[in-house]
Amino acid sequence: MKHIFSSVFVTLFLFATLNARVVEPDYTLLLYPQGQNVDAGIVENGVKVTEGPLESNGWEGSLVNTKGRPEVYDHVADGARIEIYIPKKCNGQMVVVCPGGAYWNVCAKHEGYTVAEWFLERGIATCVLIYRLPNHHNNVPLRDVQNAFRYCRYHAEEWGVKQIGVMGFSAGGHLAASASTLYVDDVTRPDFSILVYPVITFEEFVTHRGTRDNLLPEKQTAGLVEHYSLENRVNGNTPPAFLVLSADDAAVPPENSIRYYRAMQKHGVPGELHILSAGGHGWGFPREGGSLSKGEREDLYRTLSRWLENRQAEIR
Repeated sequence: MKHIFSSVFVTLFLFATLNARVVEPDYTLLLYPQGQNVDAGIVENGVKVTEGPLESNGWEGSLVNTKGRPEVYDHVADGARIEIYIPKKCNGQMVVVCPGGAYWNVCAKHEGYTVAEWFLERGIATCVLIYRLPNHHNNVPLRDVQNAFRYCRYHAEEWGVKQIGVMGFSAGGHLAASASTLYVDDVTRPDFSILVYPVITFEEFVTHRGTRDNLLPEKQTAGLVEHYSLENRVNGNTPPAFLVLSADDAAVPPENSIRYYRAMQKHGVPGELHILSAGGHGWGFPREGGSLSKGEREDLYRTLSRWLENRQAEIR
């Protein structure tokens, strides 16, 4: 059953971005219905389902479409939201998807909506997260992904979901890896991670500078750089991860993914690292086209499907 929300923001947003969508979500909810300056999250039937925003990112309003690219959003503030897609027959899995954009914008179509379509075809529920951009408030995006997990865990039984993972692209990969290593409890801990050309480390000459500089305060400290270099946060309780990138990625050095995978090996965390021969950065999950060759894209989808089936077998 489709749920319709009366929020003027949501109505206008859906109308304005119709052409950017592949499939329509079953649910669209603002993470902070009263805005990010009020310490309140989502409440349903008198039950506090999610937490408040923790802090504001300093911006006002909902979100802004990047000029000429209606599926890319910048200045996401009060308009942070989750879009929920439920398959007709769920296989027991769900994935919270974090699109990339250097923590400066959110590339929602090719790293969000097309991903939801791919998962739905495989019976996997999906939550596309349009998270608040940090504007140098480093706690903000992590708070949003943790609240997405709180909401999805709360409704998991009614949706037929038994296992919830996280997926992220580029800076969204940094956010997904943050969710996997900086969770606060079992509710916010992902069951698995899919990290696509992710930013992992904030170490100079290895990181993606824009991602680091947009997340951290303008006066960066060595302690914050170390803390958000997520290879340092991996431990024996880190969820299994599937990492994939292209060898010729000139935006985010492959060393990022390699460091995370090595940290997983050190702590006995199962996972896979796949380095494609070519494709550059930012290829996302479109059905066709893009910088990946047809053969490499088909191999990626086949390999990821197999890996997800192995994770699904763990819940049977």
